[in-house]
Formats: sequence, structure tokens, C-alpha cells
Amino acid sequence: MELCTCYVTCASKEEALAIGRAVVDRRLAACANVVDGVTSIYRWQGTVHTDPEALLFLKTRRDLVGALVKAVVALHSYDCPAVTVLPIVDGHPDYLEWVIEQTSPEPAD
Repeated sequence: MELCTCYVTCASKEEALAIGRAVVDRRLAACANVVDGVTSIYRWQGTVHTDPEALLFLKTRRDLVGALVKAVVALHSYDCPAVTVLPIVDGHPDYLEWVIEQTSPEPAD
């Protein structure tokens, strides 16, 4: 099963935490890591901006990326949020299995 990390920039740590919590709760991601205190330099609507942001890293299955991106965009404050996908080519086997387990539907009782 293919796994990946989604990289998302957010307007604040609070926004990154809220999005991360929501997608983990929905089992669209196994884990969310938030890195606060980054500075982004980007061109938007013809002007170069320099702004503080937070990074959100989401570990998930490749087949869930469409639903994950849709959820992130719906929850995000930006008009055009930066959401990119990086393949996980290898890693600790137990961790990779855990990602698969945490993003699979919960068994029915």
C-alpha cells in the first residue's frame, strides 16, 4: 500500500492544530505534526508577501489523498491553500503498518 506525507501551510498554529485534529478524527490521516514559527515568502495577486505561518504534516495512505485534500481545503482559511503530497518511499515497518491501521475504517462492533 502506498503511503505519503501531505505538506500544508497554515495561517497559524491554531489553524494547523484544528485541521490536523479534524482529519485525524476522520481517519483521513494517521498523524498530524505542527511546526510553528516558519516564515513564508510568496507571490500572491501580483505582490510579494512575507508572513508568519505554521506547517502541518499529515501521514496518510495515497488512496485517501483526494478526500484529505478536500477536507483540508474546506477547513482552511486561505483561498488557495498550499497542499502538496510527498511519497513515503521507505521507513520503519512497524510505523508504516501503524499508519495503515490508523487510516483504515474502524471494525464494526
